[in-house]
Amino acid sequence: MGIKGRRALICAGSKGLGRGCAEALAAEGVHLVLNARGHEALESTATAIREAYGVEVSTVAADVTTPSGREAILAGSGDLDILVNNAGGPPPGNWRDWDRDAFIAAFDANAYAAIALMQATVPGMCDRGWGRVVNITSVSVKQPIGVLGLSNTARAALTGFVAGIARDVAKQGVAINNLLPGLHATDRTVGLDTYEASLTGESKEAVAARRCAAIPAGRYGTADEFGATCAFICSEHAGFMVGQNILLDGGGFNSTL
Repeated sequence: MGIKGRRALICAGSKGLGRGCAEALAAEGVHLVLNARGHEALESTATAIREAYGVEVSTVAADVTTPSGREAILAGSGDLDILVNNAGGPPPGNWRDWDRDAFIAAFDANAYAAIALMQATVPGMCDRGWGRVVNITSVSVKQPIGVLGLSNTARAALTGFVAGIARDVAKQGVAINNLLPGLHATDRTVGLDTYEASLTGESKEAVAARRCAAIPAGRYGTADEFGATCAFICSEHAGFMVGQNILLDGGGFNSTL
């Protein structure tokens, strides 16, 4: 991939899709700064990656959705070549029940946190003439999900921001793109299956089977394949990919374009 020796910050990197990205980048020889809220899971993941790939892995246990958390993360990151923005999505629910505070919390977590980290790190990438940013968003920016209206709203805002700045920094060697997961076998998907089961009276296993059957690939995605896609977007080969929304959803979004 041509990125051996680069330095990457992976937010929410201890589990799920974030860990998949961290492992794929480490396999390419990228040194990592891993962030997550939970100290124990974070350190366990960092140790496993160091032992498996022989790269440097530092950790910052902090909440990326808060100003103090981002300050701690940036203080522990140094000069970055690669930024992978990621944060857990807001809870599902009914649009009738969401108030202003719910929308602001969703925006802070799933839009502004990524925006703030880009504002802090992309200028340095521009000065050094190379950089990659991957924002993990959601298929919901192309195909809204009814019970995830808070996520639909916040992630669409981030998508609009990226569409503007990606073109502004491309000439300076910095490529910013979004990676849109559909349903993957992660804790988030288990939580959504459980929520739907509570509404329908099915078991969560029955919900998962029904949702997998609706995906053309016939299954949930894996963190490993998601990470491999992220690593390619961060590679030397993807410098001409600018401001794109890359779907990884097993064909679930049905569209000609």
